[in-house]
Amino acid sequence: MSPLKSIIAFGLLITSAFSFGLAHAETKKIVLVAGKPSHPPRMHEFNAGVQLMAKCLSGVPEVDVQFVLNGWPQDETIFDDADAVVFFMDGGGKHEIVQQYGRRLKLIDDWAKRGVGLGFMHYGVEVLADQAGNEMKRWIGGHYEHLFSCNPIWQPAFETFPEHPVTRGVEPFEIKDEWYFNMRFVADIVGNRSDEAAGIKFVPILVAVPSADVRDGPYVYPRGPYPHIQASEGRAEAMMWTVEREDGGRGFGFTGGHFHDNWGNDNFRKVVLNGLLWIAQAEVPEGGVESSVSASDLDANLDPKRSRK
Repeated sequence: MSPLKSIIAFGLLITSAFSFGLAHAETKKIVLVAGKPSHPPRMHEFNAGVQLMAKCLSGVPEVDVQFVLNGWPQDETIFDDADAVVFFMDGGGKHEIVQQYGRRLKLIDDWAKRGVGLGFMHYGVEVLADQAGNEMKRWIGGHYEHLFSCNPIWQPAFETFPEHPVTRGVEPFEIKDEWYFNMRFVADIVGNRSDEAAGIKFVPILVAVPSADVRDGPYVYPRGPYPHIQASEGRAEAMMWTVEREDGGRGFGFTGGHFHDNWGNDNFRKVVLNGLLWIAQAEVPEGGVESSVSASDLDANLDPKRSRK
């Protein structure tokens, strides 16, 4: 090959590599869906929470975070081209995702089949088994089941973490929250260790051992104790987990998030922000997502609520 042809070939190779890099650095779109207001002030502050998460991710390159306030959006075009959708809202029998006679469930199922990442947070992880249990197991590996799972307010110590992008930069921490546990996981796995079942690669992220007092009660609703919860005394429980699905998509469940002010804890916040990037298949920084939250940030966008006397 002549020197001129070699130079041209080299130039074409560089151009091709540069174009390939641009093609693989496309912006990842994350949609955060906040539920309607519920509970007393500074609890279940879904609207403030998604706006705070969006603010914390605003400096991350190649990530476009959009949010929906006060429930399912009237204009569903916000979901167009989303790489991940996360639901931070009330759940149970009136969960936003089960409305419209299953239309929304089918829509989300279609997203999952295309590899869209899915995340559910706090009360949003609870569905009725006969309404959406199978879907939640497929999408994120499990869900809260009434009278099987439990919802005590307690302070677990998260001391060790698996090697996973979601745990990057996360240091041991403990924090009081309404941490649900004993989830109904896919194939009835316990969920406190990595596993593979029904085509899902499951990794627990936040794991701790509830004390006997926590297992005995008190429970927020309904009142405990539950014999089957007591029978597992000494067992570690997963309160955040991730999955990789056969469709190529990813998902996570996070059972904390009851108390809004917990977003002020750097490690609590970082593990969730890392999770948002990971399910969107965006790059999680080596040290995790760095962010800071001030008292005024925590006070911003709170729902107008009256304190219960």
